[in-house]
Amino acid sequence: MHKNRIYNFNAGPAALPETVLEEIRESFLNFDGSGMSITEISHRSKWFDDVINDAVARTKRLLKLDEHFHVLFIQGGASMQFCMIPMNFLADGKSADYVDTGTWSSKAIHEARLQDKPIQVIASSKEENYSCIPENLQFNADARYVHLTSNNTIKGTQWADFPDTGGIPLVSDMSSDIMSRPLDTDKFGFIYAGAQKNIGPAGICMAIIRDDMLENIPDNLPSMLKYTTYTAKNSMYNTPPCFSIYTVQLVLKWLEETIGGLDKMEAINQEKSDILYNFFDSGDFYRGTAKLSDRSKMNVTFRLPDEELEKTFVALAMEEGLGGLKGHRSVGGCRASIYNATTLSAVKALVDFMKTFERQNG
Repeated sequence: MHKNRIYNFNAGPAALPETVLEEIRESFLNFDGSGMSITEISHRSKWFDDVINDAVARTKRLLKLDEHFHVLFIQGGASMQFCMIPMNFLADGKSADYVDTGTWSSKAIHEARLQDKPIQVIASSKEENYSCIPENLQFNADARYVHLTSNNTIKGTQWADFPDTGGIPLVSDMSSDIMSRPLDTDKFGFIYAGAQKNIGPAGICMAIIRDDMLENIPDNLPSMLKYTTYTAKNSMYNTPPCFSIYTVQLVLKWLEETIGGLDKMEAINQEKSDILYNFFDSGDFYRGTAKLSDRSKMNVTFRLPDEELEKTFVALAMEEGLGGLKGHRSVGGCRASIYNATTLSAVKALVDFMKTFERQNG
């Protein structure tokens, strides 16, 4: 690790692979022999065509997507998709099922209701303080789609397996665990992910849409809020955030060529999360907040014996070069976000610090 860099456990914007940052630095003033920065080249140039087409191709290879899927890049983050999804897919009065597992799924539900869309919240873990994933789901047979959030950054829960919906397309916010593991993409009609947690910088949302989901999109939606605008123009109806897409492309290249694909990335992520959770479970000073079977491999949430100790823990960790460990402002506590780019050595350094802190304060 570069001597001036910390171990970054921020929840988003989050850590990027150091080799990606180095490649950006090396090419920033003169991208691909253009004599211009990536922030200066035309989005209509061959240089940028190569960038976005390579990002699409790598996404399809990594997720094993067939020709029925389109890979899009849309501004506005995942939060923009909260309104675009019902706007595009429920224009004909059809209903959709939503599963509420925390802040981000609740926001998606709110945005659909703002439009008076006939959605059904078929399950929620709110009564359990969002510490788990709901079980025994019952889907409405006539639902256009089932919406869920695959990983819940604030409460530290994750869908270990995706439900059998009986053929109803899954629509999933995967902002915080996209590209962290292989997927059975046959279940999904639409996947979306704000880049700034696991695949890039802020400013772009990756969206993956299956052909059949495009069939009932009305023509009279605003152009920038209509998925067919993006599929028709390869995400370049207007000027996209070129730098953000370029960085995503480099992260996908890193996943393919350095890590070796999503099976290997999943194994690394499993090892990282096992180290932390096994440490928690070996004592009682640190307490994980999520149900054991639903623990996230991306966002490890935990508490200490009291809030004053938590404040001291976060402050001293930062002094030791371990940043971003404060829990979300809505819940408090502590959180270590260990996305793809967070290294095994970072997790081991965190556990070493936690052991020392416990000895001095336990």
